[in-house]
Amino acid sequence: MHFDSYDTAGFFDEMFDAQARPRPETALLAGKLDALSPTELRARQIAAERALLTRGITFSVYGDAAGTEKIFPFDIIPRVIPGSDWQHIERGLKQRVHALNLFIADIYGERRIVRAGIVPESLVASAASYLPACTGMKPPKGIFCHVVGTDLVRDRDGQFYVLEDNLRCPSGVSYVLENRQVMKRTFPQVFERLRVRPVDIYPSKLLETLQNVSPTASPTVVVLTPGVHNSAYFEHSFLAQQMGVELVEGRDLVVRDGRVHMRTTRGFQRVDVIYRRIDDSFLDPKVFRPDSMLGVPGLMDVYRAGRVALANAPGTGIADDKVVYCYVPKMIEYYLGEKAILPNVPTYRCEDPKERAYVLENIADLVVKAANESGGYGMLVGPQASADAREDFKKRIEARPREYIAQPMLGLSRVPTIVDDAVEGRHVDLRPYVLYGDDIFVLPGGLTRVALRRGSCVVNSSQGGGSKDTWVLADTETPPNPSGGQSQSQSHIKINGSGA
Repeated sequence: MHFDSYDTAGFFDEMFDAQARPRPETALLAGKLDALSPTELRARQIAAERALLTRGITFSVYGDAAGTEKIFPFDIIPRVIPGSDWQHIERGLKQRVHALNLFIADIYGERRIVRAGIVPESLVASAASYLPACTGMKPPKGIFCHVVGTDLVRDRDGQFYVLEDNLRCPSGVSYVLENRQVMKRTFPQVFERLRVRPVDIYPSKLLETLQNVSPTASPTVVVLTPGVHNSAYFEHSFLAQQMGVELVEGRDLVVRDGRVHMRTTRGFQRVDVIYRRIDDSFLDPKVFRPDSMLGVPGLMDVYRAGRVALANAPGTGIADDKVVYCYVPKMIEYYLGEKAILPNVPTYRCEDPKERAYVLENIADLVVKAANESGGYGMLVGPQASADAREDFKKRIEARPREYIAQPMLGLSRVPTIVDDAVEGRHVDLRPYVLYGDDIFVLPGGLTRVALRRGSCVVNSSQGGGSKDTWVLADTETPPNPSGGQSQSQSHIKINGSGA
């Protein structure tokens, strides 16, 4: 019924194969969806939206004249990932985060990879996120990137590629947890029968990760937020509440007697670990931006002395730079002696004269990104941009070539999505969350972001995107057959056909 006119041509579809049949891992879900009338499906979508509204699932859009607070769009048709695919993703992410951590430690330490000529010295020195003040710093247990959100995309070939790494203050995991709570009530029987791996372990694993780097036993952990006007404030307060720790702003903390303390109604209380959700430059006005009202004066002195842990460690932003991203496969080979399990998207560095010439000549076919922007800002989607916009970006690239990269226009995979009273394919990406503590833990799932506008590949919430729940199946076995008899490859649901 819902899939009679569903189009799978041209892209990898996460629910249906190239022959327009449900994939083995999605057949049960597709059968359930097809059994619902349009009215029933819409009712479940509305109920889910109301549940999220009641729970206050919001984000902020800076500069939005209609108001900053937005309800985060959500679609109830989940993305399903079989266990075998997830095992590959998990191994690749662990490898990548391990290498990135070694790279950050090396850049602020001996710089072996620079001396070896693998990563140019000029690239590091010119990175906006490089912090010379962090040179020689050694965080507890040598861990810089405690929390990582790596963005993945699946192209037409069905393979996953790394789009970018987020190592400073990656956001979005609160939506993963809240979406799951709603979905367990939306499709309870399907959810249980598919043996979807849980995600509600994340807050306890995050707390364990933070406690792991504490300089003292029985540590006091806090979440440091810029305040209520930050776009991710909901997440800051949510994670603090879920971990059972205090949510603080810079004005709540003070350095006394060589340690960081928190002001409380009972006086000062020592703080041992700070999960900071503010940018490096605002952490300490004595070291970074002197006009910062968000940080804690003297914080970096305490950090250098090893009397407080910061997660993520200052300086991790060097690995967020989109030009540095180009060198991650080489980092993996250099530090680990291995080939990258998850490949990068092919990328052109505009600082390289030959690659820049190619980008300028072919900008109509490429996606151009600023090295230190996020959220879909500072980006040109060449095939969808106007001639004037392309000319403007050419001038930007020529003026500051170091600050831009370009990538081919990928055919991002699609997932069926409710659009008004119909179901249509919409492009998605995936942000899994990785915690680096005693070992490296990858949350089984992540934030599937969906481009809700037809034809758009920009999934960011600030650019009109939404989210879906991500169902990682517990094993690689074929899920139960919805009809109880025929094999999954012979499921009765067809697309562009007569339906059930």
